[in-house]
Amino acid sequence: MQVILPKWGVSMQDAVLIRWLKPVGAPVVEGEPIAEFETDKVEVELESPASGILTQVYVTEDDTVDVGAVIAEIREA
Repeated sequence: MQVILPKWGVSMQDAVLIRWLKPVGAPVVEGEPIAEFETDKVEVELESPASGILTQVYVTEDDTVDVGAVIAEIREA
């Protein structure tokens, strides 16, 4: 499953990845925070959209990411 950066605010167009909370290869549970992002106004935790294994990340810390961009992959366990 692809993990995409959602739009958290009406005017939000992008966000900066602060840090990954889970490393590649780690098990994740749906709803569990997996990354922290900073928008124009706030810091937000991105929750996993599914349970499984975090198999790939496509962005690194301090990267600016557009809304709707694929940032990671989760494979069902």
